[in-house]
Amino acid sequence: MLVIRLQRRGRKGLAMYRMVVQDKRTHPSKEKVVARLGNYNPHTKELNLDNELAQKYLDAGAQPSPRSVKLLKLSGVKLPAWVKEVANKPRTTRNAEKLRKNQPKEEVAEAPAESEETSETEVETTEETTEASKEETSTEA
Repeated sequence: MLVIRLQRRGRKGLAMYRMVVQDKRTHPSKEKVVARLGNYNPHTKELNLDNELAQKYLDAGAQPSPRSVKLLKLSGVKLPAWVKEVANKPRTTRNAEKLRKNQPKEEVAEAPAESEETSETEVETTEETTEASKEETSTEA
């Protein structure tokens, strides 16, 4: 049985696909193809397809994959009545409460306004800590 499916090409992270007609038992990445119908670039959404050749294989009974059904329909190929179109199922997000956009907003603590009183107390505390550290070092020696 023949199938119409996408064959992945390109490098890692930049996939491009060929739409090919293959035997069902052949792995999609094998080069054993009956016909090349066109290509599809998912990054630019560019689709080049030979509509007449695709129509010929569909009329002969080639089974299209769900993704190729969408692309064939997009390019204007008339699909036979026996081809099942996959309905768009609603997308759900697992653990939506863990998403960053759903987290409560963190309040940014503003720095207190510096005044003369706070700077004097800071100076006194630093003097006390330096005196205490000097006493500890002298007792250890």
